[in-house]
Amino acid sequence: MSDAPIYVYDGECVLCSRAVQYVLKHDRTDPPIRFVAILSQEGRAIAEGLGIDPENPSSFIFVDDGKAYLMSDAVMIMTKRAGGPARYLHLFSFVPRPLRDWAYKCIATNRYSWFGRLDHCYMPSPETRERFVLETE
Repeated sequence: MSDAPIYVYDGECVLCSRAVQYVLKHDRTDPPIRFVAILSQEGRAIAEGLGIDPENPSSFIFVDDGKAYLMSDAVMIMTKRAGGPARYLHLFSFVPRPLRDWAYKCIATNRYSWFGRLDHCYMPSPETRERFVLETE
């Protein structure tokens, strides 16, 4: 795998898949953010190494410069790096982490009922395929 930042996401989650699409649209970093489905072999290894159950993830994971970020930290770091309007979420870093993570957990716990669940993981287009870590790599 490359040294690019990695977004480990829940491929069944509509909100998470929309976040992938957001990053694909706005990310202009070099190297660009890559994507790993949490239920893939690579995604499972990363999640389990951080104590996250891939079958019932409590957080998405953003890995940058060898450091893993979880919950609200992951959201703020990834969106700041990706750019676009959501980059301003990092301005909430003044809010104490326990409060930010509480809000994150509320959304994460209800993400399927509020945003829906996909029958299958987001499939990359031919133009974006190289940004995804696929099982064949």
